[in-house]
Amino acid sequence: MVVGDFPEEVDTLVVGAGPGGYVAAIRAAQMGQKVTIVDKGNLGGVCLNVGCVPSKALIAAGHRYEHATGSDDMGITAENVSVDFSKVQEWKGSVVEKLTGGVEGLLKANKVDIVKGEVYFVDKNTVKVMDEKNSQTYKFNNSIIATGSRPVELKPFPYSDRVIDSTGALELDEIPEKMVVIGGGYIGTELGSAYASFGTEVTILEGTKDILGGFEKQMTQLVKKRLKKKGVSVVTEAMAQGVEETDDGVKVTYEEKGEEKTVDADYLLVTVGRRPNTDEIGLDEIGVELDDNGLIKIDKQCKSSVDNIYAIGDIVEGPPLAHKASYEGKVAAEAISGEKSEIDYLAMPLVVFSDPELASVGYTEADAKEAGYDVKASKFPFGANGRALSLNDSEGFVKMITRKSDGLVIGAQVAGPNASDLIAELGLAIEAGMTAEDLALTIHAHPTLGETVMEAADVAIGMPIHTT
Repeated sequence: MVVGDFPEEVDTLVVGAGPGGYVAAIRAAQMGQKVTIVDKGNLGGVCLNVGCVPSKALIAAGHRYEHATGSDDMGITAENVSVDFSKVQEWKGSVVEKLTGGVEGLLKANKVDIVKGEVYFVDKNTVKVMDEKNSQTYKFNNSIIATGSRPVELKPFPYSDRVIDSTGALELDEIPEKMVVIGGGYIGTELGSAYASFGTEVTILEGTKDILGGFEKQMTQLVKKRLKKKGVSVVTEAMAQGVEETDDGVKVTYEEKGEEKTVDADYLLVTVGRRPNTDEIGLDEIGVELDDNGLIKIDKQCKSSVDNIYAIGDIVEGPPLAHKASYEGKVAAEAISGEKSEIDYLAMPLVVFSDPELASVGYTEADAKEAGYDVKASKFPFGANGRALSLNDSEGFVKMITRKSDGLVIGAQVAGPNASDLIAELGLAIEAGMTAEDLALTIHAHPTLGETVMEAADVAIGMPIHTT
C-alpha cells in the first residue's frame, strides 16, 4: 500500500461506465446509496464511444449519400455528389462527444463519484483502483460489475493496420475501395452495409448457412436482397483460412464448398463475436463463479455466487445488447436496495440496423410452437401502408404472434423501415399482457408506419381492412 492510500468507503461500487454501469450507478444513487463508478476508459463504454452510437451515425450518413445519388425514380437527380469522409468522421465524433458529456452530467447530477482507473478485487469488500501513477483502495458494501466485452481475435487473423475489428472500422480515415468482412452477424452486416452505401465493394464471408443468425429466413432474405443491390457479395458456408498483408491491402483465403478461393481488399474486418472482460480483475480471488465462456453466473436479481457482488451486461449470459445491460443495471441496483426486482427477458427486443432494419421481440412463431403454445402468426406488408409507399421504402412486413386461445400477444417481428422504433409498441404489448384486439382498437395516426402494427392486429383478430 502506497503512502496516503487510506481506504475510501462507499455503499455501492460500480465497475464499468458503459450503458449498464452508468445506469446502475444512477439508479443506485436515486435509491439513496453512496455510489462510486470506476472505468479505465471513457464514460459510455463501448456502446457510446466505439459501438452502437457511432456505428448508427455512420449508417445514417451512408443512407444520406445513397438517397442523394439514388432517387431518380422519385424524379430527383443530383450531380457531382461527393463525400468528405473526414467531415463524416468529425460529425460522428461530435455525436459521441455530446452523449458521453451527457452521461458525465447525469452521473454528477445524481452525486455519483466518478473515478478513472483499473480495478482489481482484493476481497469481496475491497478493490484497488490503479492508474498510471497511483493506487487507491475502496471499501464497499456491494459491487456491480459491468466491464463489458471486447472483440474476439482469431489467431489466423491478428489485428493490424489492415486487419481490423469493429472499432478500427469506425475509425478509418478513408472510404475503402474494397473490404472483406468475416462474420455475417449483426456487426458485420451493419458495418459492411454502411460502407457499401458509400460505394465500397464489400464481400461478407459467413461460416453458417445464412447471415444474421437468430432471425427468420423471410427477414434475412430482404436484407440479402438489399445487400445485393448495393453490390455486396455474401458468401455463406465459407470458412476463412488466412490473410496475406501487403503494403496497401490484404489477400484473404477462404474455402467454399471444398474449393479454396481468394479475394483482395483494402481492409479485412473481423466480426466473429465478443469476449467478456472478466479476466485480470481478480474475480478468482473472491470466488466469483464463471461458466466455460468466462461469463459470470447470476441469479434473477443479477447476484453472482458471492452474495454482495452483482454482474450485468456482456459479462453475463445473453446477447451483448446495450439495452439489456441498462435493464439489468436497474434490476441489480434495485435488488441491492432491497427491492424485489428480477430480470425477465421475454420483452427484450433484438434489433439490427441493416437495410432494411430487422427487429424481434418475444417469441418467434417457431419458438412459440416449440415452447408448446398454440399460436397464430399474422402478417401485414409495408407494401400496403401509405406512409411506407410515400417514403419509397415499402419492402417488408410486421408479423404478430398471438395465442389462439385468447389473442394474447407473445411475440412480434418487423422487417422494414423504422423497425427499430416500431418494435417498442409490440414490446409494450407483450410486457403489459395486451391482446391483438387491444392493439386493433388503439387508434393510430394516418398516414404513419405505426399503422402496420394496428393492421397486423386486425389480421390477428380475423378482420383485416387493407389486406386480404
